[in-house]
Amino acid sequence: MLALFGEMERTYAAERASHARAVASANGRRTRRPSVIDADKLEHAALLRDKGFSMKEITAKTGLKRTTLYRHLPPRSPAADLATTSAP
Repeated sequence: MLALFGEMERTYAAERASHARAVASANGRRTRRPSVIDADKLEHAALLRDKGFSMKEITAKTGLKRTTLYRHLPPRSPAADLATTSAP
């Protein structure tokens, strides 16, 4: 019987938390962790990538991690990859 009450309370707590997140996001408040990525660094990384730098070089110059760059930078188009790899 006690396990049933514990399970019900856990379900209700999850519902209350979900409702609170929905209300907060409807009011324009963020419910996620704040971003620690500097927008200027990300813009600089995108510029370096457009110039043809490798991810290793970009991480060394910006200080951002490789996984962060892959998560936040849009994927490169196949035409851009061919243009950077087929140098005369």
